[in-house]
Order: sequence, then structure tokens, then C-alpha cells
Amino acid sequence: MTRAKQIWYRRGFENRALIGLGTVLMLVAAGAMSPPGIMANPYLAKSGDAPMTVTAATCATSGGFVHFYAALDNGLFDKYGLKVNFVVLRGASNALPALSSDQVQFLYCAGDSTIPGMATGMDAKLVASPLLGLPWFLLARKDIKKIEDLRGKIIGVSRTGALDHRVSKVLLKKFNLTEEEVKIRSMGASQPEKYQALVMDVIQATPVGPPLDVQGKKDGFNVIYNLNDLGMPFIFSSLHTNSKSLKERPGLVQKFVAAMAEAIYFVEKNPDKAKSSMTQFLKVNDPDALQSAYDVYAKALINRRMIIPANAVEESVQIARDAGTNIRKKPEELFDNTFVENLEKSGFLREIWSGAVPGK
Repeated sequence: MTRAKQIWYRRGFENRALIGLGTVLMLVAAGAMSPPGIMANPYLAKSGDAPMTVTAATCATSGGFVHFYAALDNGLFDKYGLKVNFVVLRGASNALPALSSDQVQFLYCAGDSTIPGMATGMDAKLVASPLLGLPWFLLARKDIKKIEDLRGKIIGVSRTGALDHRVSKVLLKKFNLTEEEVKIRSMGASQPEKYQALVMDVIQATPVGPPLDVQGKKDGFNVIYNLNDLGMPFIFSSLHTNSKSLKERPGLVQKFVAAMAEAIYFVEKNPDKAKSSMTQFLKVNDPDALQSAYDVYAKALINRRMIIPANAVEESVQIARDAGTNIRKKPEELFDNTFVENLEKSGFLREIWSGAVPGK
């Protein structure tokens, strides 16, 4: 080979090496400038992985479970390799034993309805709280305009000791009314069933959440009190699991928590699909009622990071203790924020929201 050709080949090689190096540097720089969450979703199902089958329950039928309903209805659990068998177990008194015995692996229920039972020693733990606050109103028949008009009437609640029962007792105490003056009747019923009892005058008032408050107004009933004004610490829709899942299947728990985090984003960005899911599960078609439920559960009470507030758990345990509950567990034994904190640390939340998570 002539010297001229040697020089030509050497220069060509150097040029190609420089181009290759430039390409690598560009890719590295692009990665450095990208938000930390990009390429950081380790929870999605991988190609070829068999789906993990779990049973998940709700403890009621409620608009407050819109994120869970939307995840079921729109295949969000499937993305994370989860095949979810869904059941409804009415009331925490039925749902917690099923979770403790691993008949169900996940429970979606108001945290404040389960905390008293968990504090007595039930095998269950909160792992995410998408909604914080009390979204209920006291709905009453047409002739009842204010709380004092309840004398001689009946407030219908789902079950003795259930959350709506405890809230009703606090309400009567606030207004210096006794349970002799105002009866509290356990109905063994869901909110829609209690509503029908109100329509038939079996009861004269009942705590309800959206969308039944709007439906009630249209039917001529009166919303006589916003129960959030009681000022009770309140952990609403929350994800629970048991010790077996936490010890033996932490990856499964993490995937379920990740799916619920994406459901929060999905519901916020797809209001029509979210309302469609509520229609399917709640059997409510009224546009105003669905919008009311969406505004409360997808906006007003949303806790996008799903962090469980330790102070609210502690206060709820104290309320249960004051009510005579035999407390056997410390408040810190009732919840685990590890899985929601992992979403932040891994960059998952930044990826879902394409940047910082808005609001709280």
C-alpha cells in the first residue's frame, strides 16, 4: 500500500471514530438532560412474563373508588402484569377478616373505616391513600331543614360501628342530641340501598357521598350538613394489604401501588372515561351527579403521591380508643409508606406526570 493510501485510510478511520464518539456523547447528554423519571418505570410487565393473579375487594360501592374502578375498566392493572379478580365485601367488618386470612390480597376501602379494626390486631396494613378528607353530606327528607329537625326521626347507617355510624354519633353529640331523641338504625346496606330506604321513608336521613347528594337534591331531599365540617381527621379511599403479601410478595404490592398511581393520572386526564367507569359500577347515569362525584373524588380530595399521613392515623386510633375500642397496635404499625415512596425515588411519578407531580 502506498503512503498516500495509508494516510487516506488513517484519516477515514479517525473521522469515523470521531463521528461515533460524537454520537455517544450526544446520547449521554440527552440522557442527562432528560427528567430523572424517563426510562424509569421498572414496574411494567415484561414481555413473556405470566400475569400474576390476585383478588382485590372494595368494602362498598362508592364514587370514592373511581380510581380503582377506572384501573379495572381501562386495563391499567394489565399493564403491570396483574390479573385482578374483583369482589365487593360489604363493610370493613367483612372485608378485614377476608384480607387477614388472605382470601383477598388487596382491599380498597376508606382508611378511617378500617383503622379501628386494624388497631385491634387484624392482619392488615395501609400502603397507599389516594383520597384524604370526608366527602359526605347528611341527606334528609323534604320536611327536615336542619339538624334539630331530626328529633323523633331515624338516621340510617350501613352497620353498627361502621364509619357512617361513628360519624352520625359525632354529629349528634356536636348538636347536643341523644340517641333517644334521634335513632341511628343499622341497615346492613350500601349507600344506594340506604338512599332507597330514604325514598321509601323507612329512614329520614342518611350520610351520602357524591353522586347521591346531587341525585337527592333533584329528588327533593335536603342536604342539611356537610360532614367534613365536623373536623374529624379523615383518611378516605386507601389501599390495604396483609402481612403475607408484604413478606412474600413485595414486588406484587409495588406493582399494584404503581397501577393505582397511574390511575390517579388517568382519571385526571380522562374525565369522560372516569365518569363512564362510575356509571358502570355505580349504575348512575345523571351527568350532573357524575360531574359532582368527579369534582370531589378526582380533584378536591386527591392525594397524588398517595402518602399516608401519620398524624391522621394517630388521631383516628385515638378516636377509636376514646370510643372504647380495645387498641392492641401502635399507629405506626398500621401503615407502610415504603411503596409510595419508592414511586418517587425511582422516578416513576415524574415519568407518569412528565415532570414534577402537581399539587399535593
